[in-house]
Amino acid sequence: MPKSRIRKKADFTPPPVANQATNIRLTNRSWVAPVMLAMFLIGLVWIVLFYVTDGSLPLESFRNWNIVVGFGFIAIGFGVSTQWK
Repeated sequence: MPKSRIRKKADFTPPPVANQATNIRLTNRSWVAPVMLAMFLIGLVWIVLFYVTDGSLPLESFRNWNIVVGFGFIAIGFGVSTQWK
């Protein structure tokens, strides 16, 4: 029985990237981690400050809504964390 010929595939060459500098600039998300951590810390400090001062700080007029504001900062931190790659 005759042996079949081995067909050689062409080597893969990736298509040229026209503007590689633009792609790098768009994916640079070095701001995400500091903003995320800052939001977490601001929220935590807000809530702790509210409890330690018996509601007189950070904003006395907000009363118990200060807890919601603190958790709002923490939620924003989680929202920003979705941008992290």
